[in-house]
Formats: sequence, C-alpha cells, structure tokens
Amino acid sequence: MTGAVDLKAESGPFTKPVIGIATSAGGLSALSRLLSALPTTLDAAIVVVQHLDPARPSHLADILGRRTPLPVKQAASNDRLQVGGVLIAPPGSHILVNPEGIISLSHRPPVHFVRPAADRLFESIASSFGPRAVAVVLTGTGHDGATGAQAVKRGGGQVIVQDESTSEFFGMPRSAIDAGQVDQILPLDQIAPALVALCGEAA
Repeated sequence: MTGAVDLKAESGPFTKPVIGIATSAGGLSALSRLLSALPTTLDAAIVVVQHLDPARPSHLADILGRRTPLPVKQAASNDRLQVGGVLIAPPGSHILVNPEGIISLSHRPPVHFVRPAADRLFESIASSFGPRAVAVVLTGTGHDGATGAQAVKRGGGQVIVQDESTSEFFGMPRSAIDAGQVDQILPLDQIAPALVALCGEAA
C-alpha cells in the first residue's frame, strides 16, 4: 500500500463522486495504466472489482500500490471511501457502499458466476450516490457490469467503457455497450483524462 491512510468509518454522508471500476481478463495491465495516469488530487473515491480466484490470497492491492501514486488498499468491512484513494474488492466477496461511503462485504451467491461482481458494486454506488456515480468497464470476458451500468445510468450517473482496440478481451465492454447505457467508449489511455474531466481535482 502506498501512502497509508485511515480508511475506517467516520460519520456523515460521503459527498464526492464515486468511481467504480470493473475488469476481468487482462485487468492487471489495464488497471495499472489507468490508475497510474490519475492524479493524486482526483476529487473522487475509487472502488475496483477485479475477477479473482476466490481460493487464493490476492496481491492485487500491493501490486497496484507500487504502480500508482494513489493509496491502494484491499477493502475490509467498515472501511470508508477516501477522496483520491482506491479500494479493491477482496476475492470471494461482493463489495457494496452505503451513502456514508462505508464498505460492506457480502457472500451472497455469485452473479454471472463471479464474486465479487461488478453488477453488485455498480448497483450499490448507483443507489447510494445517484448522479455522483461513475461506472468504468475495462477489458474482461463475460457479461458482468452491464446490468450495473444500466443502474448507474438510471440514477443519473456516467458510464465509460474501454474500446475494443485497446481491450485484451472485449466481452465485458461489449456487454455494457449492447445494453445501450454507455456515455463514452474510449481507448484506455483516454479514460483517466475523462475521469478528471468528470470529477475534477481537489483544491
């Protein structure tokens, strides 16, 4: 973890934008490039769902923490979102966020055969943050994320999808696009600037 921070629960609503990022196959490289391109002054919190083997410990937070100046942590129950910080869903648990920005982990059944599922994260941030929710779907196989992206759009939020030319696997992005609820389809290197444009930078 880079730049250790206190992510334990505090009182009061979380009032900043919340970016949910979903990826599967090819995700480590895509996440590394995206997160390393974001400024530490990003005026938003980030939550990541990467499909991982639930039977193995994950080192994703440690790896990404070495590749980006943003603080990165594997999420635990009762962690609180941090502006400019990244929380990673642990293997085998859905990750949810309430309006106060407090994390809860769920062991409810997999969605589209995966847990954590992007759909659960996206539905959670849509419900909790409405127009301040941003869903990002990166490279990956399968259909996870499409239903959740629809929820984000219904709540007034924004959906960004990685384009086919820069995706190692286009299943997840294509499913979101086919659902008809995508605002921007971008090459990977253009997603970070788009997020800064949407969320701004802290003073």
